[in-house]
Amino acid sequence: MPGTNLTREEAQQRAKLLTVDSYEIDLDLSGAQEGGTYRSVTTVRFDVTENGADSFIDLVAPTVHEVTLNGDPLDADEVFKDSRIALPGLLEGRNVLRVVADCAYTNTGEGLHRFVDPVDQQAYLYTQFEVPDARRVFASFEQPDLKATFQFTVKAPEGWTVISNSPTPEPKDNVWSFEPTPRISTYITALIVGPYHSVHSVYEKDGQSVPLGIYCRPSLAEYLDSDAIFEVTRQGFDWFQEKFDYAYPFKKYDQLFVPEFNAGAMENAGAVTIRDQYVFRSKVTDAAYEQRAATILHELAHMWFGDLVTMEWWNDLWLNESFATYAEAACQAYAPESRWPHSWTTFANQMKTWAYRQDQLPSTHPIMAEIRDLDDVLVNFDGITYAKGASVLKQLVAYVGEDEFFRGVQAYFKRHAFGNTRLSDLLGALEETSGRDLKTWSKQWLETAGINVLRPEIETDADGVITSFAIRQEAPALPTGAKGEPTLRPHRIAVGLYDLDEASGKLVRAERVELDVDGELTAVPQLSGTRRPDVVLLNDDDLSYAKVRLDEKSLAFVTEHLGDFEASLPRALCWASSWDMTRDAELATRDYLSLVLSGIGKESDIGVVQSLHRQVKLAIELYAAPAARDALLTRWTDATLAHLRSAEAGSDHQLAWARAFAATARTPEQLDLLEALLDGSQSVEGLAVDTELRWAFVERLAAVGRFDETEIAGEYERDRTAAGERHAATARAARPTPEAKAEAWSSVIDSDKLPNALQEAVIGGFVQTDQRELLAPYADRFFEVVKDIWDARSHEIAQQIAVGLYPTIQVSDETLRKTDTWLSAAEPNAALRRLVSESRAGVERALKAQSADAAAEQ
Repeated sequence: MPGTNLTREEAQQRAKLLTVDSYEIDLDLSGAQEGGTYRSVTTVRFDVTENGADSFIDLVAPTVHEVTLNGDPLDADEVFKDSRIALPGLLEGRNVLRVVADCAYTNTGEGLHRFVDPVDQQAYLYTQFEVPDARRVFASFEQPDLKATFQFTVKAPEGWTVISNSPTPEPKDNVWSFEPTPRISTYITALIVGPYHSVHSVYEKDGQSVPLGIYCRPSLAEYLDSDAIFEVTRQGFDWFQEKFDYAYPFKKYDQLFVPEFNAGAMENAGAVTIRDQYVFRSKVTDAAYEQRAATILHELAHMWFGDLVTMEWWNDLWLNESFATYAEAACQAYAPESRWPHSWTTFANQMKTWAYRQDQLPSTHPIMAEIRDLDDVLVNFDGITYAKGASVLKQLVAYVGEDEFFRGVQAYFKRHAFGNTRLSDLLGALEETSGRDLKTWSKQWLETAGINVLRPEIETDADGVITSFAIRQEAPALPTGAKGEPTLRPHRIAVGLYDLDEASGKLVRAERVELDVDGELTAVPQLSGTRRPDVVLLNDDDLSYAKVRLDEKSLAFVTEHLGDFEASLPRALCWASSWDMTRDAELATRDYLSLVLSGIGKESDIGVVQSLHRQVKLAIELYAAPAARDALLTRWTDATLAHLRSAEAGSDHQLAWARAFAATARTPEQLDLLEALLDGSQSVEGLAVDTELRWAFVERLAAVGRFDETEIAGEYERDRTAAGERHAATARAARPTPEAKAEAWSSVIDSDKLPNALQEAVIGGFVQTDQRELLAPYADRFFEVVKDIWDARSHEIAQQIAVGLYPTIQVSDETLRKTDTWLSAAEPNAALRRLVSESRAGVERALKAQSADAAAEQ
């Protein structure tokens, strides 16, 4: 049999042959509390265009008991191989297929995931089917363009609740019989089963009434801020329905916070699953609430773009994810009464940074990627598919006009409701409403890989008046191994001229010029004769997707005054540019640290502050010359403590600085302070050392050898929850002893028993940047086992290991050599090769930055 990896050609052939009408799925989950397997019965009705043709249906199951096609039994042992049931030459006209199988609960976050809450010892189930995992629960034609209706019947333990895509019925004898769904794809069907806690409301407007539900485990119910979640949800309903001019297409909208979820959330039609870390047990900063709101709005946007209208094949995955990413930010920025109107600052700070990093890896690819098979798409949920695509959509909105863009989207939804589309369908609708030819734009932006760099070229006279202003566009060579050629692209950008206002002490925009940049050099004659400002900022307002450089005078001024920008977005753009220069070895780590320390105290956007914390730590640990690392860490940690002590009591900034301090605390005095904050013998006014902050302190104290099993176990006794279990696993794996490392390694590599979330926690604790020598022997061990792990484990579990245990912190030519030897000898499949090559590129970049940093020190 061809195997689990469905190819695009196979999917196209099957789509030409089949029209799927309906599924009836009967699951017996009455034994879910005990686990193991469950009975799955699927009846699927479909038509074929060619009598006597061969085909297959997908299923991953330990056992298949019966396969009946049009009333005739087939030999299950003969037709079921690997992940497919062959339908050999027996198809004609209308067909009815019945499959009876035993399917397995998982602990990997794929298929039907089963979790037991340590608080109440109850099992909680949920499905996760994207990309190809509905086949783990029922027999299915597992591709997005074979839409059908789905009717679920589920037997569950007494007292449990069952939620699916259709409205929740009243159970009879613990059996829940759902009405059929509209025509949807297999991957957005869903079941969530267990003794979940719920809160309900209704979205009502202009005669429309949509039931709303929020669910979580009872052990999290006291922390569930349902009013805030409903508020964001209603804002999204209002804004999306107005912009899309299409009523919400399903009968109800449930949001279910589920345990051990691999992603942020999943857009199951009418039954969105969200990782339950978004139910905050402890104080978090406003950036966390903003991120949760973005996730809520992202999934809600998918109800139209992805669920109502779905891509034909996974090469247009970017359209689903980019559109939802753009829509979440636009809704937060423009919806009336939004709490986060600065969302484009967050977008520039986080999404763009992710995209720029991804676009400089050897795996960079066009936004519209070539997806040959399921292996390709499984590793393609990346910064290009989400963030670069959304950035380009934002530019497209500016290019065609916002009103014209949304009129095109409205026509697209009406024309293709409950159907499948390609990129050309959307672009065609936008061409109709805007009158623009988008074929050239699409070819340059969607069908080419790589990133452009924009640099100002400014000449002034003796009086400081600009005599010449031009913008140089560069198309750097693509990384080694990447496919394609460097491409210069058309950019719609703004140029901002900023001066320091002496009265307010703020950098304010004195002038803004918007223009098209095309080709290698674009003159900006309208700025000639203008007095040279303190700062010239290209791509002001972040209209385009490009790396931006500051000229020498602007960079020098920004180094002293970055925190003085009046608006948050230009600050974020300058922060991003300086970080990118550091990654590109154009700015020494010590200079980046100086820039951050000079401006971060004035940065009001807490999301930006927290990003800077992460970036500084990363720069010092990976990009700084090794000889300078200790001094830079000392300087940074001293600064975090000073900011912690001076921050406003009880503020988000105080909490963020406490976490930053804990992340690198290193001297005996600093570690004494962490212990004293834990035991209460010392305090910082306004700082609540609550459950999550306590764990941050414990994990650091374990990593430096201050805490061992006794202290970790004692902390877990205070927090005997699923989250506490994960934190304890991280702390144990972080301990700086050979025994602790061997135990952690063995629990991940030598056994496949760890659930996805616990494995992630162990890997996170195992890799400590200040334990390089202790971890050095594991570089060879990684290359010895990673291919076998990839072949033996599920995708999510294997990807965690391949990425998380790669020797990223061993920044040396030796690591590059070992990687190259393995890539040559092991002959990994394309997905694993991509992940390891991406990690190798990170080491290569760090090595280059360290060399440049060492040279700058001399």
